[in-house]
Amino acid sequence: MFDLYIGNKNYSSWSLRPWLLLKHFGIPFTEHMVSVAGRDYNPALKPLAGNARVPCLHEDGFQIWESLAIAETLAEHHPQMWPADPRARARARCISAEMHAGFAKLRTAMPMNLKLKLKGKPATPEVQRDIDRVAEIWAEARTQFATADGPWLFGAFSVADAMFAPIVWRFHVYNVALPPVAAAYRDAMLAHPAMQEWYAAGVLETEAHAHYDQLADEYGGIR
Repeated sequence: MFDLYIGNKNYSSWSLRPWLLLKHFGIPFTEHMVSVAGRDYNPALKPLAGNARVPCLHEDGFQIWESLAIAETLAEHHPQMWPADPRARARARCISAEMHAGFAKLRTAMPMNLKLKLKGKPATPEVQRDIDRVAEIWAEARTQFATADGPWLFGAFSVADAMFAPIVWRFHVYNVALPPVAAAYRDAMLAHPAMQEWYAAGVLETEAHAHYDQLADEYGGIR
């Protein structure tokens, strides 16, 4: 039996990834939400996760933390979470790892906050490089590896889509202009029923944190 510990849906981008995978593949789990107040180490979460962070998946009480490790663990039970073709699968793993470890400038400049919809502003050169790299990744996957099985990065929905889901919301919230292939993929992800379910719950949350909310004016105000 799986228990998934996640943060606030409005703010917790990393929690979205395993939640979306479990939802998309219809895997039963019990959801537990904890506050993501503060950005530093939170000892209150230590009993729930060895790294004192969420998300954390409990499998019959055994803890698996870090979103990519959770995804790999789930894929051991459900191998269809990765593309069947070996090269597509290798590329999906490459971009999932790149997403997990990189794009720090983009993450810092555009923290997840589903309640905002901003007018947007020109990105700094460092942030724009991250945006351009994400668009490049999406275009390559869609044009070189996607099959006719669906609108996702590799045709059928995979771990890679879940790993990039928080960036999809960031691009939407901060009104980031994207080239056509990347924009079409963003729109397909935004329409995913589980993404819409996450959004609907997130915007109803009442807990607020100023350090996540302060960027509205910086990005041109509310649209």
